[in-house]
Order: sequence, then structure tokens, then C-alpha cells
Amino acid sequence: MYNTLKMKNKKGFTLVELLVVMAIISILTILSVANFRNVQIKARDAQRKSDLSQLQKALELYFNDHGTYPDSSVNGEVNTFGWKVPGTTSGGNFTDGNTVYLKEMVGDPSANPNYCYTSDGTYYVVYARLENINDPKIGSYTCNGESYNYEASSPNPEPESTP
Repeated sequence: MYNTLKMKNKKGFTLVELLVVMAIISILTILSVANFRNVQIKARDAQRKSDLSQLQKALELYFNDHGTYPDSSVNGEVNTFGWKVPGTTSGGNFTDGNTVYLKEMVGDPSANPNYCYTSDGTYYVVYARLENINDPKIGSYTCNGESYNYEASSPNPEPESTP
């Protein structure tokens, strides 16, 4: 009888209670990690959109000074404003030799693939690949053989293609 009373007065958790608590903690951890991953994806996409917006402003400043956008016809080579064109990595300043339009050329946060710029001098498009496929501005584009899903383009009207 003494042993039975002694056992009832002990404080502690049962095995079932411990398992329930561990299961709840595990579920909360999994949900937190998934949410954190989504936040990281959205942050990288916001950086991409910001980069393209800065590049657009720099391209417009260049256009105001020169009456044309930098041409991207030399595939993979450094063009006149010091930025490597479609399919290559970014680097250097966006400059015409006299004026620096963008201090350091932007690059995709994950660099897979990098941004893609294409221009004929009168109109330009810059492409990026967003990770969040639920973004309302997602599309389907190809630049230099790579697929992209987001674009930022010249405010000038797109030239009509001739048949």
C-alpha cells in the first residue's frame, strides 16, 4: 500500500504526453521551415524586380543622352556600355565612357540563369526568371535560347515586326 501511494505522488509526464508534445513541436518546425523558404523565394524575386527596375532607369538615362538604347546584337561579348549581353554574367559599370549610368551592373541573386538583355537600339527587353510561379506577372519568354518568366521592357512602343 505504501508503494502505491508513493507512486501516485510522483510528478512527471507519461510517455504518451511526451510523444504528443514532440509531435506538435515537429509539426510547428516543419511549417516554420516551409514558410521561411517561401519568404526567401519572395525576397529573391523582389530583388530581381528591383534590379530590373534600376536597370530600366539607367537605360532610360542612357537613351536620353544618346537617343538610342545600347545594342545587344553582339552575343556574349561586352557591348558599348560595359555589360555582358544575353546568357553571360553581369559585371562592371553601365557607362558610355563619360557618364556612369549604373555603378555596378546587377545580376540575378541565384545567377541561374542570369538576366538577359536584348535591344535593337529603339526598344529593349530585360528578362529574369522568378522562382514564385504564383506571381501575377509571370509569363513565358525566350532570350538567347534560355527560358524566362518575367520581363521588363522599354516604355517606348515596341517596333512592329515586318513579315
